[in-house]
Amino acid sequence: MKPNQTNEPRLPRLADSLPEHLGIKIEEVEDGYIKATMPVNSRTSRPSQPTDILNGGASLALAEIVAGFGSYPLCEEGTMPCGIQVSASHVRMVPVGTHVEAVGKLIHRGSTQHVWNVDITTPEGKLVSTARVVNLIIKERP
Repeated sequence: MKPNQTNEPRLPRLADSLPEHLGIKIEEVEDGYIKATMPVNSRTSRPSQPTDILNGGASLALAEIVAGFGSYPLCEEGTMPCGIQVSASHVRMVPVGTHVEAVGKLIHRGSTQHVWNVDITTPEGKLVSTARVVNLIIKERP
């Protein structure tokens, strides 16, 4: 992990970004492990449903963001992760008014690709979605 001067992992900024818009908060980052939360609210739900529930697309965005933020501190200086593949299975609905937790675990760390498993759960630990994310490691863009 490439820490900065405050011993925090090197991460991209959240301001004015999709993670900020969705309300995603990064809770923990360790070498090959990351945990984040996301509210289930009007920004992340499917209002066209009879009852407001978490949108599967929001879950996919959460999984890709978690994997990307997990890969970022593992990258060499001058490189960054770029999500190139995400697939998920959604197994449980989550109503508006709660939140979900995402835990990403690195399952392969190559020099050009990182593969993550991201499990999204309710606060009680019930599985909502499970995702596999592949990040390509590329040169940083100015």
